[in-house]
Amino acid sequence: MRNTQWTILGERVLDESRHIRLSTADIRLPDGVEFTQYVARMPRCAMTLVLNDSREVLLMYRHRWIVDQWVWELPGGYVDHTEDVASAAAREVEEETGWRPRTMQHLVTYQPAIGTLDHPQEVYLARGADLTDTRPDVNEAEAIRWVPIDEAVQMIDRGEIIGAATVVGVYRALTLPQLPPPVDGSPRSTTMGN
Repeated sequence: MRNTQWTILGERVLDESRHIRLSTADIRLPDGVEFTQYVARMPRCAMTLVLNDSREVLLMYRHRWIVDQWVWELPGGYVDHTEDVASAAAREVEEETGWRPRTMQHLVTYQPAIGTLDHPQEVYLARGADLTDTRPDVNEAEAIRWVPIDEAVQMIDRGEIIGAATVVGVYRALTLPQLPPPVDGSPRSTTMGN
């Protein structure tokens, strides 16, 4: 195996905010070819796959305007600069859904598009959650629903779940050796809004 590495000749910041740093990088390939590429760097995000004893996953229904599509996804968001990642993931669940996770366990870390984007994503597993008095943020979700994990897989197949964190989290949860057996019961849902 050859140990060849791309050489960064320079990087120029085009725009920067607390949510993104956009730049161009001049690159030289091992064969000498040079080119310029856009690079986006974004802060760490933490999402949580909340799983109850009935093998249901807590999902939020929301409109993602960039792709102009209504989708189901896990609760989550940016990790504040000095915040513990697991604490951030639990905080996002409660703020966005009104449910407080009982436990937090790291499930998987991944990068969604490492060719041009540096955006670490961490998915946590929460086994169980308690409904709180926290009113979910109406700007975050139209509906909140407990969905059987097998149905979540079908939702991925139908294109109702397209976000990488939710797809990765659901598929990763299927590999857990201690996944609880199904319990009879119907999914519970909460509709947000007026």
